[in-house]
This record gives sequence, structure tokens and C-alpha cells, in this order.
Amino acid sequence: MTIVTSIPPGYILRQGSSLDRALLVKFMQRTYQELYPSQPVAHLAATVDQYFSSETPLWWVVAQSADAQAQLLPNNRVIACLWLGNAIDQIQGDRHAHIFLLYVAQNHRRRGIGAALVRHAEAWAAARGDRQIGLQVFQTNQPALSLYSHLGYHPQSLWMVKSLQ
Repeated sequence: MTIVTSIPPGYILRQGSSLDRALLVKFMQRTYQELYPSQPVAHLAATVDQYFSSETPLWWVVAQSADAQAQLLPNNRVIACLWLGNAIDQIQGDRHAHIFLLYVAQNHRRRGIGAALVRHAEAWAAARGDRQIGLQVFQTNQPALSLYSHLGYHPQSLWMVKSLQ
């Protein structure tokens, strides 16, 4: 499925593959280390092991380089990640897309990259026939809440937790 997405100038969107597992783990760890710097993140590799598959597509945003070879092997220039998965709407029973991870490196934020990745996710989901897309965002992550709200996302449920220790 080919989807045309408008990424801001100076960046390239490329589809990931199963070979990108280690880089995906690294980006997940960055995300959680920014939000919760004192918490360990090694367990996130198990999340990737459990859910990363050909059914959970992955895209990277790469900072453009004048060096064509650097664009072919861009791990040192990857500045953003979008990882999608599947969920089931518990009300309707329909499968829908779910944003597992959206991360943009701090020094590349507020340039439209996150919004472009969300729009890419929405286009991907619509192209495969999904009627909705969902995500989970921490209440303390105000920049992400603001972005999603601006793009038309709204709360549908509330995830509640209770410590048992």
C-alpha cells in the first residue's frame, strides 16, 4: 500500500522493516526516559518482541543529507519514529489502527513532523478500511496531548491503575 505523506522540507519518510527491531527499542526507550527519567527501560524490548511484526508497520523520519550514502544507512540521522498496530473497538467490535509509538527527537519538535506522522497513520488506516484510529497518551505529556487534541483526537475511555505494592 503506497501512501503519500507530506513531510516537512529537510526530512525523508522511509518505511521500516523487521531488521529495525533494535532501533525501535532504542526509540521506545528514549520516549520513556524523557517522560520518566528515573524508571528503568530495559523491559521495553520485551514489548517490541511481543508486538513487532509484519502486521505492525513502522516508519522513520530521517534528516536529509547531501550524502546519498548516508540516506541509505541513516540510523545516525533518524529523528522520528511511527509504529502502528491493531486494536479492537470494544463497543463496535471493529479492528482499528492503534499508534503504538510516535516519537520525535527533542531538537526536531514543533516543525510539523509529529503532525505529519499522525496524518500518515490516519491515511494508512483509512487505506486499509479502518473507521477509526486510537492511541494512548500519558496525562503528564502535555505537548502530545496538545498535538492530538489539535488534530481532532478526543478521550474515549479512561485507563485507570492502582498500585498493589
